[in-house]
Amino acid sequence: MFLNKTLLITGGTGSFGTTVLERFLKTDIQEIRIFSRDEKKQDDLRQHYQNDKIKFYIGDIRDKRSVDSAMKGADFVFHAAALKQVPSCEFFPMEAVRTNVIGCENVLDSALENNVKNVIVLSTDKAVYPVNAMGMSKALSEKVMVSKSRNTNGYTIFCGTRYGNVMASRGSVIPLFIQQIKNGQALTITDPKMTRFMMTLEDALDLVLFAFKHGNNGDLFIQKAPAASIGVLAQALLELYQALNPIKIIGTRHGEKLYETLVNREEMVKSEDMGEYFRIPADTRDLNYSKYFTEGEEKVADAEDYTSHNTHRLDLKQTKELLLKLKFIRKDVLGEIAEND
Repeated sequence: MFLNKTLLITGGTGSFGTTVLERFLKTDIQEIRIFSRDEKKQDDLRQHYQNDKIKFYIGDIRDKRSVDSAMKGADFVFHAAALKQVPSCEFFPMEAVRTNVIGCENVLDSALENNVKNVIVLSTDKAVYPVNAMGMSKALSEKVMVSKSRNTNGYTIFCGTRYGNVMASRGSVIPLFIQQIKNGQALTITDPKMTRFMMTLEDALDLVLFAFKHGNNGDLFIQKAPAASIGVLAQALLELYQALNPIKIIGTRHGEKLYETLVNREEMVKSEDMGEYFRIPADTRDLNYSKYFTEGEEKVADAEDYTSHNTHRLDLKQTKELLLKLKFIRKDVLGEIAEND
């Protein structure tokens, strides 16, 4: 599928982008383009891999000209660039709009103009019933993707993926807890009953690849992920590191939810169960608004949201087993050395 093809990754120096890079360098892909604003991380990757398959593009998705220069000749795009920090988006909501909404539109428009085959737009559970600016902007980016999918050139396919907490990614609480453990500090927990979907970066990449292989225009894909409470997550890390740090409950931060939702009830009614994943097809009704009143769905009232409170809940042992899938934790706890260390 990727033989002699070119893949562009926006936000390619982030956690997801580097995971994609690691996976795809082992394939017969012809070229991987890393597009981001971070010249330092790009240079680090350049020095680390020293691989002619990797091409680096400095740019910002807010600037369509820089997107266009990276897009020319690309076959596939994984769109991961975004502002993801809840507090910073709360203080600067228009910056979230410019990157997460307008930037997404720039990527999709550029892909369409350059006859890219597939574009996968990465989204988040915070886009469902959003209560913060980050989630609201990502919800809009999903709507932009679906809207654009209705008017493609007949060749380009736009799909989306929505996932929960990616363990140890930028902004994840896991690195914070580990740092606090190593520094002998109390673990600061907002609410021990708060739950979050748990998935590894490899899971996130598998979800994107599944969408790439099975997606139709406007589809949104969700992985059926387990969840853990923040209290259990903190206790699991303390036991793995054989630490006795105290736990300090600091209260819920502004813009945080008690639990996250990956699929709302309206989406669940029309979703297709594909085993480990849900596929949510796009709403294909047109601007004839009467259809929205004559083609309703009676089952919505009986459907349930798919949330981190009602999905499979990991216990302490299962949470520890999942955490041990992370290379840096295995290195700390088991003394294993990763291949690329």
